[in-house]
Amino acid sequence: MTMMHKFFGAAAALALTAGAAAAEPALIYDLGGKFDKSFNEAAHTGAQKWAEETGETYREIELQSEAQREQALRRFAEAGANPIVMAGFAFGSALDEVADDYPDTKFAIIDMVTDKPNVRSVVFNEHEGSYLVGMLAAMKSETGTVGFVGGMDIPLIRKFACGYVQGAKAANPDATVIQNMTGTTPAAWGDPVKGAELTKAQISQGADVVYHAAGGTGVGVLQAAADEGILGIGVDSNQNYMHPGKVLTSMLKRVDNAVYEAFSAGTDLETGIQVMGIANGGIGYAIDENNEALITAEMKAAVDEAAAKIASGELVVHDYMADSTCPVE
Repeated sequence: MTMMHKFFGAAAALALTAGAAAAEPALIYDLGGKFDKSFNEAAHTGAQKWAEETGETYREIELQSEAQREQALRRFAEAGANPIVMAGFAFGSALDEVADDYPDTKFAIIDMVTDKPNVRSVVFNEHEGSYLVGMLAAMKSETGTVGFVGGMDIPLIRKFACGYVQGAKAANPDATVIQNMTGTTPAAWGDPVKGAELTKAQISQGADVVYHAAGGTGVGVLQAAADEGILGIGVDSNQNYMHPGKVLTSMLKRVDNAVYEAFSAGTDLETGIQVMGIANGGIGYAIDENNEALITAEMKAAVDEAAAKIASGELVVHDYMADSTCPVE
């Protein structure tokens, strides 16, 4: 096979027929597109790394609607793709319907637990990384007020927010954290205009650092922060480059590693639950040439010490999804 991968538009992917190369893996992106500069793009990066290293090809599709989730899964399975990786919790119900019908196909779903013998469920300790960037936000803030803009209002995003508040309060017990969610439907992941509006509203309330966990909506958050002269914090992928000197850091959620590992395992993919956190390199924060001048040695030392304690278990960050509560709010 050549190193180029096969891209299928929505219509083409749903018209797949049998005959695909055996064990060619597939990746299905969540709504928002593979170049959202965040979650989906991290998944794409992992797939590309695998393709470049192996010279193999993979299939992919960017969904255009919720209705395509089950269709895409079935078409890829019928075409012989294996494993099939899904980027996003919203594939959970579709995978529940499909997995049993293709017992010889391995599936991997990111951000959701699906209890099927042929499924790997990859979940992340996003609250741990959010704690670290919360610390950085509070230490960098001159006003004592920082902000959070979430995408779709779901427990997973509340998990980001709660970790962020805990980290901010650990660094500055008097810190104020303003929180807004973009919406209650999947459209909340792709609304940069709304992201910018929410950011400006938080700035008007005194926020001088704003963290987003909002997918493509976060592009608007970071743009507004840069335009208004405050600092943004990126998420999932390293977004420091988007506004050099204006992005304090990015909370790294190594979706790329999850996809790369699944593709590398191929049909030998081990199923069950895989938890990726600070301790095993699944979560972190980004320092590079775009933001290193913003983070002092003291800030880095404090955050690295907290990361080491989280990794060892000495410091436990509360997980909102464990009980639907955030004790520091």
